[in-house]
Amino acid sequence: MNLKLIARISFALLMARWRQTLVAAVGVTFSITMFVALLGFMSGLNDLLDGLILNRTAHIRLYKEIKPSLRQPIDGSEQFGNHHNFVYSVKPKNERLELYNAAGIMQALRQDPQVVGVAPKINAQVFYNVGMLDINGIIDGVDVAQENRLFQFKDYVIAGNYLDLQNTPNSIILGVGVSQKMLVQLGDVIQVTTSKGEQVPLKVVGFFQSGLRDIDNVQSYCSLGTTQRLLGESAAYITDIQVKLHDVTLAPKLAGEYADLFQVDAIDIQTANAQFETGSFIRTLISYSVGITLLIVAGFGIYNILNMMIYEKMDSIAILKATGFSGKDVNAIFIMIASTIGIVGGVVGLGLGLGVSAIIDQIPFNTASLPAITTYPINYNPKIYLIGLTFSIVTTYLAGYFPSRKASKIDPVIIIRGK
Repeated sequence: MNLKLIARISFALLMARWRQTLVAAVGVTFSITMFVALLGFMSGLNDLLDGLILNRTAHIRLYKEIKPSLRQPIDGSEQFGNHHNFVYSVKPKNERLELYNAAGIMQALRQDPQVVGVAPKINAQVFYNVGMLDINGIIDGVDVAQENRLFQFKDYVIAGNYLDLQNTPNSIILGVGVSQKMLVQLGDVIQVTTSKGEQVPLKVVGFFQSGLRDIDNVQSYCSLGTTQRLLGESAAYITDIQVKLHDVTLAPKLAGEYADLFQVDAIDIQTANAQFETGSFIRTLISYSVGITLLIVAGFGIYNILNMMIYEKMDSIAILKATGFSGKDVNAIFIMIASTIGIVGGVVGLGLGLGVSAIIDQIPFNTASLPAITTYPINYNPKIYLIGLTFSIVTTYLAGYFPSRKASKIDPVIIIRGK
């Protein structure tokens, strides 16, 4: 097989019917362009929605839940210890919500190579005082630096500087829903009543918007020190430890291990957001299904074009075989034609797809619920481009293989006699 000669013949056949070749190449180009642009856009939207949960949620949360003791005093008695005892109206144990030896737990977690970082948190139930009214709310006491490093805290602070929370004593960043109800401005001082009935003044240094209205209507943030003083607790008082992992898929397994090791309650992100995980998988599946369908449709178009080309080139095929070309040579010629269309159309399609994605990426997208997003999200993952190019080559190869197989079996005597 003379590859150089076969390549020259393939090029001659391509140029002989250049309009058909152009139509086939445009079909591949359009399919790849739309595949890259559509999949990049849909993947970007998926990443945006995933980020609303993943960026603001710990992979593992360690906490202490108030619950009834599983072992009642009667179970320890000599007389009834081996019986099935039914105890009604069991009350929770009289325990504090704080995690004991929280500093030691965090030090151990930071030494775990599977952990990206650890952020302590204090959850406090409060009332925001507005004149004679009390608005129910929650204050999260956070380590500002760690909260920003692990959960992009500053991206959701829409007014003020998030560092003021750490640098200004007795300060608070209010959720936008709370601030609108209280009609406060930056620099104002508000009154907060704790669950113990103590009233504390706090200076407003910023406004926070998560994009989830139910959260923004009650949620606010203070530093760890401010929250501990608010509750009248010591500097060791911590109610939650948030853990971020290198591999989020390990969260369910490690949550169980940490719960047993540190004797605390633990919940992983998959368990806490099971419905969200399912929705994210389905959206990704739909995105790839639509994109691959575009490529398959383009493959059928190329198949039809090559079928017609072979039918019109019966004379040329007969002459080739009559002059000594084998069926494999004819097969290679038309496969080379199809592959050329696939590679050229695919490469041009990737370039155009990148251009369309870049244009979409510049379109303004402003919404009050997502202050950190200014343009439509696009995912430029190289995997999308690699899949597009691979499918264009494979699809066009198959589209050329079956017609070329038919052409390789043609008897030149029958064709010449028919003419």
